[in-house]
Amino acid sequence: MSEQVGKALQTVIERVQQAAGRRPQTLPAIQPRLVAVSKTKPAEMVLEAYKQGQRNFGENYVQELLEKASDPKILASCPEIKWHFIGHLQKNNVNKLMGVPSLFMVETVDSVKLADRLNSSWQNLRANAQRLKIMVQINTSGEDSKHGLPPGDTVAAVQHIVSRCTALEFVGLMTIGRYGYDLSEGPNPDFQMLLSRRKEVCETLKMPYEQVELSMGMSTDFEHAIEVGSTNVRVGSTIFGERFYPNTPSPEKRSKVVAEEAAQKLDGLTVKEQ
Repeated sequence: MSEQVGKALQTVIERVQQAAGRRPQTLPAIQPRLVAVSKTKPAEMVLEAYKQGQRNFGENYVQELLEKASDPKILASCPEIKWHFIGHLQKNNVNKLMGVPSLFMVETVDSVKLADRLNSSWQNLRANAQRLKIMVQINTSGEDSKHGLPPGDTVAAVQHIVSRCTALEFVGLMTIGRYGYDLSEGPNPDFQMLLSRRKEVCETLKMPYEQVELSMGMSTDFEHAIEVGSTNVRVGSTIFGERFYPNTPSPEKRSKVVAEEAAQKLDGLTVKEQ
């Protein structure tokens, strides 16, 4: 298992570097950051990736992140680890998140109210620490299933954070985008939308492009994301292998269950003669 993680990680790093080399020179020359998403994976896999040189890791759930970051083996062996929170953050979990050792960045700030809560909590619980790095999450696809601010609210949210949230350091914009986009149809429109939001933020608030990162791209599309300007990609299954959720059937199994249930219902129906 450990050997597989190491080989997969090195392959992804090479792909990241190659994709960065294909970027047009008009984009900021920022080396993309690889965030290895370790959700549902054991601490041993994190330790192996760290041993191979990986430093940035991402988790989607506050409790899992807290437990993993507090693991004695990780605390003892990974002094330079940087944890990114990349899942939906509810305001009632903010204080718990602030207790995560080596918390480096929260990438999913999707409202001004959440920014205010993070700002207050960081001031109270981490008074002597450096400012907490955050990204503003934008719902570029407009899907109800996705979290994030509407694109039109981007500038106002960033302005609020920069001017009023003194404990937070705004570092960029983040999006998930729609799954399964076909690149044969052209550049991913969700990534293009995030690029345009950065342009608007930088021009309106007089920020250098180099100071506003873009977190976009996951296992299936991180190379394209880097080619068009991503500076932060979140890659999980390509490094650590497919995820298995014990209490959640796979899509194939769910389809089979639904079909079987439908068949049972049909068997139970009786046709009445007219």
